[in-house]
Amino acid sequence: MHELGVVFYIIRDVKAVAAENNVSKVAEVTIELGEVSGVIPEYLTDCWEWACKKEPLMVGAKLNIETMQAITFCEDCRKEYPTVQYAKICPHCGSENTYLLRGRDVNIKDITVMDKDPNDDSGDDTATMAQVDNDHNGLDISGPME
Repeated sequence: MHELGVVFYIIRDVKAVAAENNVSKVAEVTIELGEVSGVIPEYLTDCWEWACKKEPLMVGAKLNIETMQAITFCEDCRKEYPTVQYAKICPHCGSENTYLLRGRDVNIKDITVMDKDPNDDSGDDTATMAQVDNDHNGLDISGPME
């Protein structure tokens, strides 16, 4: 089950973004999951829930998964088409001289954080939601985990 490894890499990158932005609590993470990534969303969610319980920054964080359509490019007719529907053979010209443009990726799209308003002295633990700008598009899952 490589979904657990993918979750570890997502959490690693989220922790890095959180540290850069002085974030103490993550509420949600939205990812884009390629149609042909080989990652099973249900397994990913199960692994996410387990792994988040182990990281104080991530406890209770929700994972939102958006599917990214797989698109293939034909080098002969120079057109794009949906990979899942037509596979390797171009529906426009019948060529097999094609390659995948996108759809194998796992990208962090958005990180939503939960932070208590520092100006709130009411004693209320109500938190304000904020979006953290994320430049960690595309997970590097090739290297060793630290």
